[in-house]
Amino acid sequence: MTAPGIELQLDLEADEPFADQIDGELLFRVVERALLAEGIAGAVAITLVITDDEEIRALNDAHRGIDEPTDVLSFPLEDSPLGPPSGAASSPAFVTPPEVARHLGDVVISYPRAEAQAREYGHSIRRELAYLTVHGCLHLLGYDHESEAEREAMREREEAALAEIPREAS
Repeated sequence: MTAPGIELQLDLEADEPFADQIDGELLFRVVERALLAEGIAGAVAITLVITDDEEIRALNDAHRGIDEPTDVLSFPLEDSPLGPPSGAASSPAFVTPPEVARHLGDVVISYPRAEAQAREYGHSIRRELAYLTVHGCLHLLGYDHESEAEREAMREREEAALAEIPREAS
């Protein structure tokens, strides 16, 4: 599937216990919507992995030094399209051959954390997975939520991408 201006390749990898619970079409649509809203164009790829708490705990420990599970991790593969972090020098951009999609990075989600959060927030697992997917994708683009202003900006973009998904539990 493609949208005007973007050719998204979403590589979805879900662990066996969760694979049949994932609405890949919905996740594709919300990622596409979020990327288009940020002006991302051309052929781009994102890998989305849905796994268990143990796997995400190991990744969180290895990459962030936090030995506990979390809901979503993002691993950008290029400098943020929003520019380098404040005060950081930009590294030279890798030029992707025209026939190859720009791989923006990987997003890893814990299905058990998503289930628990869906119950906590009173909405469907479908919506929670879509939210975490968009949240992770926005991190790939350089968004963060360290300050209240950043949190509000990120939340606004998340909600715009999720507009089609009802909030009620299902």
